[in-house]
Amino acid sequence: MRSKFLLLGLTGLASANPNHLKHNPTTTITVIETPTATPTPSSEPQFVSDTLFRDTILNSTNSYRQEHNATAVRYNTSLAEFATNYLFSTACEMKHSGGPYGENLAIGCSEVQGCVELWGDERNMYNFRKGDFSKETGHFTQLVWKDTTDVGCGRKWCGEDKRWYLACEYWPRGNVLGEFVSMVQETVSMAALPRDSRPAVTMGAVIGLGVVMLLV
Repeated sequence: MRSKFLLLGLTGLASANPNHLKHNPTTTITVIETPTATPTPSSEPQFVSDTLFRDTILNSTNSYRQEHNATAVRYNTSLAEFATNYLFSTACEMKHSGGPYGENLAIGCSEVQGCVELWGDERNMYNFRKGDFSKETGHFTQLVWKDTTDVGCGRKWCGEDKRWYLACEYWPRGNVLGEFVSMVQETVSMAALPRDSRPAVTMGAVIGLGVVMLLV
């Protein structure tokens, strides 16, 4: 089933509505009321196109998984439907669904790939040797969790201020206490780098016009 998405303010121009006002006995002035169309997010094809949305989720997710020795996930339409139904049942506020799946959320996105990269780049703050959960790295650990086989995502347009709200569901769910060391593996390239030389990631990075908010 294809994901549904809401474009708030997606309106066509209304048909002309002439109001005839008498100016004098021999002249008629016709006033045409033409509402201004609200700009739509048509320039954000990764969110607007169902096919591109799905493919971008898979490609960007599996890119990180490959780097961390995890098998590629497949796109699950049931998970996508769950994510979409949840987003459209709630306001544009960062709050987890409480469902049975692993879940990553982000709001303020202009590109799907950009949000997935924010999740994935939390790896720069993750302690692979300790192997534990933290709010700062929970998106990343779910993203590359080795036992996870399926992903499905939904999106919702929340207006120019908040932009796109993205929710991704994962099955089997990750972030299981006691399993981080075996389920979240360090890449060879990262293992070779001294810890103090690894690039830092700044949370709340700006993408497009909105500040991206992440919720673990």
